[in-house]
Amino acid sequence: MWWRISRREFEEQQGEGNRAAMKIIVDSGEIPGLLFYLDGKAVAWCSIAPRENYNSLNRSRVLKKLDDTPVWSLVCFYVEKANRHRGLLHEMLHGAIEYVKNQGGKIIEAYPTIPKGDPLPPVSSYMGLPSMFETAGFVEVARPSKSKVIMRYFIE
Repeated sequence: MWWRISRREFEEQQGEGNRAAMKIIVDSGEIPGLLFYLDGKAVAWCSIAPRENYNSLNRSRVLKKLDDTPVWSLVCFYVEKANRHRGLLHEMLHGAIEYVKNQGGKIIEAYPTIPKGDPLPPVSSYMGLPSMFETAGFVEVARPSKSKVIMRYFIE
């Protein structure tokens, strides 16, 4: 919910309120992201949708819209702790590309964090790292701050 609502709303509905808000989105038929299953259990998630679905992203001064091209935004990854460092992010990224392709999308935009030496804590890397996206074929299109890069994947 972080990118879908204002920071104030996110804080006010912390926990159960945000879960309830996500349930409303899912119950409406909108797909807010993708789940990754391992042995029948959901162990990872990525949030991907058309950029206009992310109100807070659209208000961001750093990650502002680059142009009028319609893009799908990939804003968040989560892998449960027991399944980290197993390559699931790469599999999820490829699944997200296929999903957007099947939805008729032409461009996926991502907003990874540029590491500055020490490994980033999970809270700082939930949007991914540039190297992960480069490996999947994303290209840098903007560097709006010292810590953020905007990357795009062009679907053929």
